[in-house]
Amino acid sequence: MLDRLLQIVCVLLLLAPVNTGGAPQFEVHTPRGIDFTLQNSPTAKKYLIETMPGGVALLDYNNDGLLDIFVVNGGRISDPMTVPENFDRHNPRYWNRLYRQNKDGSFTDVTEQAGLANVSDGNYGMGVAVGDYDNDGYPDLFVTNYGKNILYHNNGDGTFTDVTAKAGVAGGGWSVSAGFFDYDNDGKLDLFVTRYMEWDTQHSKDCGGSFHTYCPPGEFPRTTNILYHNRGDCTFEDVTEKSGMAAKKGHGLGVAFADYDGDGFTDVYVSNDGMQQYLFHNGGNGTFTEVGMEAGAALNVDGGPLSGMGVVFQDYDNDGLPDVIVTTLPRQTYAVFHNDGNGSFSDRGLQTGITMLSGVTSGWGVGLEDFDNDGQKDLFVAQGHVLDNVEKIDPSLHYLEPVLLAMNRGGRFEPADPGTAALMAARGAAFGDLNNDGSIDVVITVLGSPPQVFMNRGGGAHWLTLTLRGTRSNRDGLGARVQVNGQTRFATTAGSYESASDKRLHFGLGSAKTAKVDIFWPSGIHQVLNAVTVDQFLEVREPER
Repeated sequence: MLDRLLQIVCVLLLLAPVNTGGAPQFEVHTPRGIDFTLQNSPTAKKYLIETMPGGVALLDYNNDGLLDIFVVNGGRISDPMTVPENFDRHNPRYWNRLYRQNKDGSFTDVTEQAGLANVSDGNYGMGVAVGDYDNDGYPDLFVTNYGKNILYHNNGDGTFTDVTAKAGVAGGGWSVSAGFFDYDNDGKLDLFVTRYMEWDTQHSKDCGGSFHTYCPPGEFPRTTNILYHNRGDCTFEDVTEKSGMAAKKGHGLGVAFADYDGDGFTDVYVSNDGMQQYLFHNGGNGTFTEVGMEAGAALNVDGGPLSGMGVVFQDYDNDGLPDVIVTTLPRQTYAVFHNDGNGSFSDRGLQTGITMLSGVTSGWGVGLEDFDNDGQKDLFVAQGHVLDNVEKIDPSLHYLEPVLLAMNRGGRFEPADPGTAALMAARGAAFGDLNNDGSIDVVITVLGSPPQVFMNRGGGAHWLTLTLRGTRSNRDGLGARVQVNGQTRFATTAGSYESASDKRLHFGLGSAKTAKVDIFWPSGIHQVLNAVTVDQFLEVREPER
């Protein structure tokens, strides 16, 4: 108990952002042309879906070299809800939105002309995944919902087509996060979808005493996630049962992918709310085994469950192995599972300083990115409590919270100024270089508010950004392990919370004038590039051998 009290005291001392020597400078704003408010529609009935949206994606949908922004909206919730459930998604106020970036850095709403308007009224929006599932060179969109999910095929002419029924990926229930990955290395992207619980508005509960509050997940039955195998003919097969994924029900929220044991097959980490976390080991034969407990990546340092929400599965300490960071509710602190290289993980929350930075905050979207290009991945977390009346229940906690930026100093994270002290109910977070200046930017979603863009004004350090072009592997090389000057990244668009980030791989290089690049493609091919010029965007094509 004394240790916990000391941790909380340290958190309070560290909450005020500090500018460290090499910290980046962020300019925070809503860009010109983006006119969007995340409509979560809070009600007196406290339907749990109200606090869970919404995702954001950074993708270059028209291949013009500029990242565009797709945001997922919630929907209108009547108070109380009636059957059949109707979320008024035909009303433009509740549409998801696609914003095309213009050359001057402004954005244009192209939702209608792209064919992405008029979502089904039976859907309440949650998250988004991005991947080129048919290898035609254009990124496709998968939108998760409470209701039916939607797969939008990118037609390559600035428009999308809803191909959900043909593809067989509507799912059902309450889906949250999703991601594309190639679990069998056949060169075609498969799809994983997390689901939260068995729930509907008619079976909602009020778990408050003196105050009406949203219920914790344990009040509702667990459910299965969904794994879809890409057949290669623009359809998917639900292989949740045959893969072994159905054996583990949970309260899934976030999902991230990496090959944690170096066997050449991508593994899956699922952040669960209010229980143990799941690490699904890929057996290489189409099946997965959940090994979170045995591997030491399921519970907190005290052996307790986690309210896992967002997750990132990347290498924070440059030892070549992907580690896991899970964001949680207050009083738990964010989990840091260090990959020890023998198929097991150890809790490094205290050693990394993250325990001290997270004791009284709630984390959602999360990323490990090198914001100051010094060769070490820094931490960014979108924060905000799940309960909109938490101050009445516990005056020491707050619904609106600041975002967290923590700079990586040799494996220990130190708080830095994110460019704003604004308090928000932030949720999704996506990462990418919006203005192609060699510095990573962030876009977050905020309940009841417009998205916020954190434009990184960079510095003098060098960098290299790679675009992978698979030939034997999937076209975007998702699942590749890429090493540059002693750093490692795993190619993915998934992770964070309900969001999808830029597929390009960014590396900060500090003072280095050249770079050595090693790419371990999903096909098994190892490609080496020596004396690569820094400060450039480089496309690398997989050798056809």
